[in-house]
Amino acid sequence: MINAYRGLPKSIYIFFAVQIINRFGDFVVPFLTLYLTKKLDLSFETTGVIVMVASILSIPSSLLGGNLADQLGRKKIYILAQTIAGVLLIPCAFLTNPSVIVVCILAATFFNGAVRPAINSMIADILPPYKRQLGYSLNYLGVNVGVALGPIVAGFLFNHCLPMLFIGDALTSFIAVSLVIFQVTEIDPLTSEIAVTEEEKDESGNLLQVLIRRPEIMILLLIYIIYCAVYIQHRFSLPIMLDTIFQAQGPEKFGLLMSVNALTVIILTMWIINLTKRFKPLMNMAIAGFLYALGFGMIGSIRTFSLLVVSTVLWTLGEILMATNFGVYIANHSPRNYRARFSALSTLDKAIGGALGTSLMGVYIGLKGVNAVWSLTFVVSCISTILMLLLAAYSGRRHQKELS
Repeated sequence: MINAYRGLPKSIYIFFAVQIINRFGDFVVPFLTLYLTKKLDLSFETTGVIVMVASILSIPSSLLGGNLADQLGRKKIYILAQTIAGVLLIPCAFLTNPSVIVVCILAATFFNGAVRPAINSMIADILPPYKRQLGYSLNYLGVNVGVALGPIVAGFLFNHCLPMLFIGDALTSFIAVSLVIFQVTEIDPLTSEIAVTEEEKDESGNLLQVLIRRPEIMILLLIYIIYCAVYIQHRFSLPIMLDTIFQAQGPEKFGLLMSVNALTVIILTMWIINLTKRFKPLMNMAIAGFLYALGFGMIGSIRTFSLLVVSTVLWTLGEILMATNFGVYIANHSPRNYRARFSALSTLDKAIGGALGTSLMGVYIGLKGVNAVWSLTFVVSCISTILMLLLAAYSGRRHQKELS
């Protein structure tokens, strides 16, 4: 399975290291709520608004970053956005004015949001279509290795050396930027020697016009919103369910399940990619929906922690398949001069799906109780799986018609 990742361009391995460094050093965001309430003494209401604004900022920043990456170059935008985000965090280590600190954190969050479309489109530029799943899965693995290790260090810094929480976050950003500057050679997709498929040929017009000419992508984006609404339940409804089952031990059990999630990603990503690489991305995403249905659907009928671990492994396998196939499909069906903008649309989808999944399910829990969430989640997951299978069938027929 490791051999599958051999022979990729050097830049792909550099991005793997960059993601580990970036996510390992992502110290501020995971502890943002605690920092605002415990260190700045802000109220829960004010903190909630700030965290919400920080989440919303990722939408315009991602769309803007994608547009600029297509227009000015992916590497330039990555370097600029990541550097500014790091610089903005340094004053927070020394300032005492809560208002100025919050503004700096929100501004850094905005520039961080512009980074992902640039990286995703650079990976697509570097690799031919048949190798992009490997590239995206290695990138995803790097993210999760960093996420698994970073919070341990961040927790220590939060309690013992708070200024280093911000300085460390900034330094890791600068290290990542240095790697990209000196080790990554940007490939201009318009002059690249990599063979371009029919779907990747240049387009003209605004983003909406180009999307309308690609109905499969529009349908996928709509289905993806449903997937995101289901997936967000691991952070919204699951903690509530664990409180109901385990009472005071609920938060501890939730933390353990999140560790199971991270370990499953790190240990099984290569195996899952090796097992499913013969399938097309849409089929893999349909399998992901089925795994969401099983993993989340069973929660309502189990009460033992061991079965909750099984549930977590199942929906995490679905997460792996979605994370390593959605971006591949978007990249393989995007015009090369719109790649970053199409990649940025996934951020919009996640925000919409997350907002719907939390707000609507919050109302549903108030009416029916948290135990009723999981049967509804099962039904919604099954519907999204069927829709993905129909899209896969439609895509396959259209492709066959083009070849004949």
